[in-house]
Amino acid sequence: MADELVPDWGWACILQARDADWAGAGAISFTVEGVSVEIAPGGAWKCAHALRADTAALLDLFLPWVATPGRLAIAQLGQSLDGRIATASGASHYINCLEARTHLHRLRALVDAVVVGVGTVNADNPLLTVRHVAGRNPVRVVLDPRGRARAEANLFHDGAAPTVHLLGEDLAPACARLPDRLVRVGLPRTESGFAPAAVLEWLAGAGCRRVLVEGGGLTVSRFVQAGAIDRLHLLVAPLLIGSGRPGLVLPPIDALDEALRPVCRQFRCGGDTLFDLDFDGAHGRFQQVKSRETRNVTTKHFNLDKRML
Repeated sequence: MADELVPDWGWACILQARDADWAGAGAISFTVEGVSVEIAPGGAWKCAHALRADTAALLDLFLPWVATPGRLAIAQLGQSLDGRIATASGASHYINCLEARTHLHRLRALVDAVVVGVGTVNADNPLLTVRHVAGRNPVRVVLDPRGRARAEANLFHDGAAPTVHLLGEDLAPACARLPDRLVRVGLPRTESGFAPAAVLEWLAGAGCRRVLVEGGGLTVSRFVQAGAIDRLHLLVAPLLIGSGRPGLVLPPIDALDEALRPVCRQFRCGGDTLFDLDFDGAHGRFQQVKSRETRNVTTKHFNLDKRML
């Protein structure tokens, strides 16, 4: 139908829902271009006007976590059918289609902070800004426990968004306030780097309750392994690379009942397939890890609070 609402309308509704206060709220009505949609906490929605199928899918994909109070850590990976995020030489532009890359920009627009590891900064020199869709830029966070980031990286100089360079506490002073442009912050580190829960706790204390862990594969894997991720968007392109850099790398298991089994929804994303994985509904080992990580972070948060004073 010619008058069906298009995805741009749906995206404008999602951006309004992003900024609503869902704590203790009932259903909220939003109006875009003279058309109202009613959204309930948890993402159920009603609209009297006809929507295109891809518009309804957009609302179904994002509203369940956008219209929910509290903290959220979401990760994303774009990969081939055989689980590769780059060739052996590091080439990755582009495994996924334009629609999948646009989806990544939507994720950035819906979170307070986007996190990447120093390897991604050095290899790709990313901007981590919102360009393919409407929306504001998130705080950009670089995990660099040993101070390996290239000084000339774009995000340290372009002033496009507040940027936090997280370093080992012996390399930078602790700081609780987010910057207008760039600040270097020190956090405790181990031999393997920062504890994912400690990173999320510091960001929550700085006002960033929704966080996107964008990459690379090792960083996303560490956050998943630690039970620190609530949701993972896995974008799978219809190609076989055959060898190269893997996406998720987790410790080996002996039996399949130890495997992670998140609640999974599938969406079309151009020529790619998007798997929306909800780890809050996962079974087995993951929930045990997540519970243990939550218990451990209580002490870490107390120590971080001391450093913030």
